[in-house]
Amino acid sequence: MGRLKVLPAQIANMIAAGEVVQRPASVVKELMENAVDAGATQVSVVITDAGRTLIQVIDNGCGMSPVDAVLCFERHATSKIATAEDLEQILTYGFRGEALASIAAVAEITLRTRRQQDETATEVRVGAFGETKTASVAAPAGSNFAVRNLFYNTPARRKFLKSDNVEFKHILEEFTRVALSRPEISFSISHNGREIYVLKKAKSLKFRILDLLGGNVVGDIVDLSAETSVVRVSGFVGRPDTARKTLGNQYFFVNGRYFRSAYLHKAVMKAYEEMIPDGLTPSYFIFLETDPHSIDVNIHPTKTEIKFEDDSVIFQILYACVKETLGRNSFGASIDFNTEGAVDLPQLGRSFEQYKGVSMPTIETDPGYDPFRGTEFSPAPSGRPDAAPPPRDYDFSRHVDKHEDYGRLFEEKTLPSGRVLILQGKYILTPVASGVMIVHIGRARERILYEQTLRALGREAHVTQTALFPVQVKVGAQQLLLFEEHAELLGRLGFDIAPFGSDTVVVNGVPEGYSCESGKIEQLVSDLMYILSEDSQALPEMMQQRLAEKFASLGSSHADPLTSPQEALRLIDTLFASGNAELTPGGRRIVSIVPVGDIDKKF
Repeated sequence: MGRLKVLPAQIANMIAAGEVVQRPASVVKELMENAVDAGATQVSVVITDAGRTLIQVIDNGCGMSPVDAVLCFERHATSKIATAEDLEQILTYGFRGEALASIAAVAEITLRTRRQQDETATEVRVGAFGETKTASVAAPAGSNFAVRNLFYNTPARRKFLKSDNVEFKHILEEFTRVALSRPEISFSISHNGREIYVLKKAKSLKFRILDLLGGNVVGDIVDLSAETSVVRVSGFVGRPDTARKTLGNQYFFVNGRYFRSAYLHKAVMKAYEEMIPDGLTPSYFIFLETDPHSIDVNIHPTKTEIKFEDDSVIFQILYACVKETLGRNSFGASIDFNTEGAVDLPQLGRSFEQYKGVSMPTIETDPGYDPFRGTEFSPAPSGRPDAAPPPRDYDFSRHVDKHEDYGRLFEEKTLPSGRVLILQGKYILTPVASGVMIVHIGRARERILYEQTLRALGREAHVTQTALFPVQVKVGAQQLLLFEEHAELLGRLGFDIAPFGSDTVVVNGVPEGYSCESGKIEQLVSDLMYILSEDSQALPEMMQQRLAEKFASLGSSHADPLTSPQEALRLIDTLFASGNAELTPGGRRIVSIVPVGDIDKKF
């Protein structure tokens, strides 16, 4: 081991940058927060190549003097704190003076800034090894930070950045968090010359949510409000019936600062117990206001974690507040006891006969009817050479014509048609030599779609059925990137989904067998977002199997119902042509045979 030595400032800043600047989104977060702290009413973000080439944040805040413009890049240079006591009452975003020094250590920065009272602006260029050049230029009041070639001097960090869509999705997440916390400020963001959001000053948080996330989200949330001696709670929570599998639109803020808390998330989920199924998560936008002395925002380099003086008290207050809000906003139908203006109907009791005569119903019977006459039926084999053999006792040798009296017992669409019976849209019943074979329709489809999806992932494309009327679904700018990133995969699976604008997709077609109804397509898009948003680090073979299982389950739940015996026959033929007709990919039974002996025991 060598002798101890003090690292040069530039190397120390590069090490610190590893904590503060993790990816381009980290730079966007820090610069936007600085703009808000500077009192800006307008903040513009310009991104090129998902932040690799350029991250520019322009604001109309207070600006900086020529001396401060140079000093701001020094480590721990800050105007937010002067004494140790100031750490206990922080209400601004930044305060440690690490952000700009860390960014300057791993990127090239140009700053143009001017105070309102100054005649000229100051330009500061920070290049390699911390070299600084200054000049006087013309510029509007405020600050303009341009960060170029992020991680140019740390190629290992640059190499581990994800695709442009993934990195820009993270940028939009940070943009959304800051924009939600300050609805009174105008924000805009563009990527590669395309405007993504142009947010004007909003009247309230609800209008900002509307501008950012769309009317679908705003229509699914209710007001949350409570005030105690410990904390004031406000914001919105989602209706239980709109909870989704996808984690998204879950936000906590304390004193205007976004933070993450798995502990407080449990408080919200506990309030939804027995209201939503397991695995679903509601939306929420929860703002907490408390004494700055009772929280510590300095426990994480990126300041996204908060330490409360008494977490358990906040937990109980938040749980009670959300629970009370859900109870107060009853989502079921209510009884209206107000009879004013209602039609006065006559009260019919003992004198009912004077309004309508009473007659006994006539019952007609057919003494000679035998529902079991002529019920033996069986189809001819499909004759497909590639079909796997059916069960050993799957006897197709018998054939009896359909009896005309079946119409008295079954609806036309569920007639056995000489071979099968569809039971409540869930099961297919068909006779075999030893009894009755029962096929679970949903699980049969799941097995079939699983094998089709595996083949599609191996470059054998699915067949697409074109929708009669294309359906537009607003998904938000962040989720739109998911569909753009996985466009090739979705195309192979039979989905024809194209971006429309900055936050909407158009569904032109779905895989064969899926429903094309507008309402079902919207749910389908939501489920697709859930599948595509799950990151997996497994081996490629395991990733394909997991993806095939998810899409098989998705297709089974979104398929059109069977409406004819012919469709049921095709399903059975395809099932027995698959590699495993007995079990789903998850190991659930698809086919069961009820022996005649078990049927005899019922009589």
